[in-house]
Amino acid sequence: MQEVVSKRFKMTIAYDGRFFSGWQVQPNKQTIQGTLEQAIVDVCSVPTLVRGSGRTDAGVHAEGQVAHFDAPEGSRMKSENWLAALNQKLPSSIRILKIIEVDGDFHARFSAVSKTYRYDLYLGSVLSPFKSNLVWHFKKELNVEKLKELSQLFVGEHNFKNFAALRGNETEETSYVRRIDSVSVEEEGALICLRFQGNGFLYKMVRLMVGGMVKEAAGQIPEGTVKEKLTLVDFEQSKLFCAPPDGLYLEEVVY
Repeated sequence: MQEVVSKRFKMTIAYDGRFFSGWQVQPNKQTIQGTLEQAIVDVCSVPTLVRGSGRTDAGVHAEGQVAHFDAPEGSRMKSENWLAALNQKLPSSIRILKIIEVDGDFHARFSAVSKTYRYDLYLGSVLSPFKSNLVWHFKKELNVEKLKELSQLFVGEHNFKNFAALRGNETEETSYVRRIDSVSVEEEGALICLRFQGNGFLYKMVRLMVGGMVKEAAGQIPEGTVKEKLTLVDFEQSKLFCAPPDGLYLEEVVY
């Protein structure tokens, strides 16, 4: 008898994180992963696990999140059929931008080689209601040139322990070493876009980096604090300020 092999599909997904309690399925909460899995059930009546490239927190957005799922055995649906069917079942706050069939050894998380996150910071005195919860509206004076200078401290391979929040499952073997390949700071009027590209990111790492940079560039913490936090791994003081989730976007995952 010929073996029936499930087809694996890779999805590129965009979503507005304002309406969800993050990516990962949680009891009695609306999540991106849970909503996608329910859409698949609605299409084919078979529970199917969706695996993402990584978790995003409550309120965090994505323009290029990647996930994969295995179609039920015997399914004849092609990529374009899945794309149309799933988007019809999903709320307008989630859209699958692309679906392609991939090899069975592809994994959205473990096959990834780099990710790019963008953080949008707005410095104007008045924020448009259409940007509410989509940027961090920072109302105090900020030295943008200082922000650019601080951003380059993160480029390279570092121990980011002081720029990571704990999930509660850490062990002595947990590695906090990550490589940041580039950080850019772009000005578009009152909008500041910080873009981080690297081989991996720890829990709340981008938000802690942004929070520290902004606070130091605004003179709200002593000069040199960000560099000290990055250099002294066993720094005993409390974590730096964590920027709100509003301005954070997962832009791209590269394979």
